[in-house]
Amino acid sequence: MQLLIGLLIPFLGTVLGSGMVFFMKDKINVKLEKLLLGFASGVMIAASIWSLLIPAIDMSSEYGDFSWLPAAVGFLFGVFFLLILDSIIPHLHIDTDKPEGISVKFKRATMLVLAVTLHNIPEGMAVGVVFASALSGSTNIPLAAAFVLAIGIAIQNFPEGAIISMPLKSEGISKTKAFFYGVLSAIVEPFGAILTILLTSFITNVLPYFLAFAAGAMIYVVVEELVPESQKGEHSNIGTIGVAMGFILMMVLDVALG
Repeated sequence: MQLLIGLLIPFLGTVLGSGMVFFMKDKINVKLEKLLLGFASGVMIAASIWSLLIPAIDMSSEYGDFSWLPAAVGFLFGVFFLLILDSIIPHLHIDTDKPEGISVKFKRATMLVLAVTLHNIPEGMAVGVVFASALSGSTNIPLAAAFVLAIGIAIQNFPEGAIISMPLKSEGISKTKAFFYGVLSAIVEPFGAILTILLTSFITNVLPYFLAFAAGAMIYVVVEELVPESQKGEHSNIGTIGVAMGFILMMVLDVALG
C-alpha cells in the first residue's frame, strides 16, 4: 500500500496542477511561468544529485577509487536515452510552431501533451528506482527518502500541470479537455516507475546504474527544455530565482527528511 501511494504522489501533483485550468483565467502570467519553469528545474537538479547520484556512488563503494564509475556510466546512458526519445517522439513546445521528432500529422494539442509526457518519463523512472532501492533491503536508502523524492517531484509537477493545461485552454480547447490532456501527460509516471521497479527487482546489482540513469535523463530535460524556456526573452532573472528556490527546497527536503 505504501508503494502504491508513493508512486501516485507525483501523478497527483500533475492532476492538481492541471486542475488550475478551472480557476485561472486566460494564459499564465509570463513572469509566473518563468518562475515555475525555473522552480521545476531546481527541484529536478537537486533531486538528481541528492536522491540519485550520491546514493549511486555510495552503493558502489566496492569499486574503491572507481566508485564513481557506475554513476558516470548510468548518467551518460540516461542522457543519451532521452536524446533518442527527444529525436523520435513527435512533440511541440509551448510558444513555438516548429515540431520536433518524427514528422507526423498530429493535432497541436496532442503534440503539446507529448512534449510534457517526454518530461515525465524520467521523473517516473526516478521515483521507481529509488523505491526499488529502498525496498530491496540491500541499500542504505530509507523508505522515507523515496517518499521525499516522490513529494519533491509532485511539487514540481504542480506547475508543470498548470503550464500544459492553461495554454491548451487559451487555444480554444474546453477546460475539461485541457484538464484531461494535462492528466494524460502524467500517466507515464506511475507506469514508468512500476516498470523500473520490475526491472531492478530481477537485477539488484545494477541499482546504482539505474539511479544514475534516471538522474541523467532528468538533467537532460532540465538543460534541453526547462532552463532554455525559463531564460527565453525578458525577465530571465525570474527563472534563475525559481531555480534557486526549487533547488533549495528539494535539498532541504532530502537532507532533513530523507
